[in-house]
Amino acid sequence: MTTTAPQAPQLEPSKPRSTRSKDIRRTLIMWLILLPLIVIVIVPLIYTASMAFTPESNQLNFPIEWIPQPPTLENFTRIFQDPTLPIARWFINSLVVSIIGTTLIVFFSSLSGYAFARLEFPFKNAIFSVLIFSLMIPAAITLIPVFLLLRDFKLLNTYASIWLPASASVLGIFLMRQHFYSIPSDIEDAAVVDGAGRFRIYWQICLPMVRGSMVAVAIFSFLALWNDLFWPLIVLSDREMLTLPVGLLVIQQGSYVQRGLAFAGAFIATVPALIFYALFQRKIIAGVTTTGMAGQ
Repeated sequence: MTTTAPQAPQLEPSKPRSTRSKDIRRTLIMWLILLPLIVIVIVPLIYTASMAFTPESNQLNFPIEWIPQPPTLENFTRIFQDPTLPIARWFINSLVVSIIGTTLIVFFSSLSGYAFARLEFPFKNAIFSVLIFSLMIPAAITLIPVFLLLRDFKLLNTYASIWLPASASVLGIFLMRQHFYSIPSDIEDAAVVDGAGRFRIYWQICLPMVRGSMVAVAIFSFLALWNDLFWPLIVLSDREMLTLPVGLLVIQQGSYVQRGLAFAGAFIATVPALIFYALFQRKIIAGVTTTGMAGQ
């Protein structure tokens, strides 16, 4: 009986020195570009958190106290106890506006995206081209017409004045359309043979298959509505109905700006958005990176 000697494991050939040096240079250039951007984003967040825990008497100290001496919760206590600053109500208002607005955006975006991807109707491509073209129109141009339209419908100073314009999200429609294109048509044909209607096919078959893109649209929409200052500032007037970003602007008005309260309010408004992004950052990246491939 003959035996064969065990073969030595084959090692992958190492990269040539020129290739490794190119990779090092590419990595170094990438860090040289990204590092200033990271500093621009991180430093204001650190400064806001530091000032939120700094006593009011030390707010204008120079050099800046990046680590408060001593740290205090006085700013947060004052901002929640001041009857003229209903910060808890503003926080709840922002939460309600963001959740309901996100739900409407996801529903209408998925419904429209499915129609543009799977249905045939007159002028479909022309209508979609107009929608894409509208992304290049500055929001300031449509500001007055939308405001006058909401005024005529007596929707000013209501949360519907925020939800309705936001529900027609062209970016959400585009993302959902691209992902609906990736669904094989054989699945829908089999559902039609089984007697399923068009809405049932959309709701029970196609929608679960694009769950990832729906989550991405929901994340983008929630963060946009949560951080929106410009439009709520225009359409809301009652103090009790203000959202948190508009309320923070109210805190900074007056002859004497209490910096500690302003930074504490900014910290309260920033933390939920950071937590939300930290929990769903993979979904955000996946939703963006797969958009271009889904329509191919």
